Amino acid sequence: MTRFMTFANVSVGRENNFNLIRMAAASGVLVSHAYPLSLGPDATQPLQVWLDGTTLGSVCVIVFFAVSGFFITKSFDRSGDWRRFVKARAYRLFPALIFVLCLTVLVAGTMVTTADPAPFWVAAFVYLLRNATLAAPLYDLPGVFTANPYGPAINGSLWTLFYEVLCYLAVFLIGIAGRLRPNASLGAFLAVLMVLSVADAVTTLSGRLSNLIDLALPFAIGAAIYLLRDRIPFTPLIALALATAAALGHGTAAFPLLLRLALSYTALWIGFVRWRPALAYNRLGDYSYGTYIFAFPIQQLLASNGITSPALNMTLALPATYACAVVSWHLIEAPALARVRHVT
Repeated sequence: MTRFMTFANVSVGRENNFNLIRMAAASGVLVSHAYPLSLGPDATQPLQVWLDGTTLGSVCVIVFFAVSGFFITKSFDRSGDWRRFVKARAYRLFPALIFVLCLTVLVAGTMVTTADPAPFWVAAFVYLLRNATLAAPLYDLPGVFTANPYGPAINGSLWTLFYEVLCYLAVFLIGIAGRLRPNASLGAFLAVLMVLSVADAVTTLSGRLSNLIDLALPFAIGAAIYLLRDRIPFTPLIALALATAAALGHGTAAFPLLLRLALSYTALWIGFVRWRPALAYNRLGDYSYGTYIFAFPIQQLLASNGITSPALNMTLALPATYACAVVSWHLIEAPALARVRHVT
């Protein structure tokens, strides 16, 4: 009898489509944000009407976390040294973040703000400190984007990074405890997250708890697929079945859970499909993180200059954001990641 193909069969090596998937997701966040940043916070974003309030940006973030769950868990499993794992995560996240924060403050302070210099630069120091540590992000600065349709938020995309780090921390703690493997605890943890997801849809939980459930669930699904990679079939039939279940669950409290299951599995399935044109993208680099963290301030800058059309906002923001992402990758991110090889 022929054994079915599993994720273990396709996840060996670096030949995959995830650089392209992450880039498409980061671009999708930009497209989604173009609507509220141009028209105001009540603007309807793509997919929002058809997905019970879930926007294109939220779909893309779910994909990010599912992919991250798979590869962060794999990273710890294969690292052999928790110190290397911690430093690799820090080198991936913080150099580009600090770069965009410093550049944002410099541009805002010299070209955008209408506030007096003294209070601006005092606030700028606090802005840098709080956003670089991620624990309590600060979104505005004196005199910056105060007349924008969306409001003064400078980089609203940064809120997800706090939850990303929490997920990294969970993998780290479970890993050093020797429990990062398929077991009953893994099933129980996933079950709790799924129940909480349904509970959050029935009765809205507090902001940070709700955000954590929304993002930790796809991360945990991705991590579980890695840990159970030799048992989970790799087939588009499961992606189709999960999509069908989500469609049937539309309008119910189970829909957010079913949507995350469908998106998480499908993103990982697409990522490991061997398609040469998609694989060719890997020669360029991984510009997704730079795209994600640069897009929002660029789009707000355009809005502050009178761009109130979502189509025009995204048309102008995409090339500018991609240019910044390319610079960030080649000058900041790739050199930082290269240092991981020298960690002892």
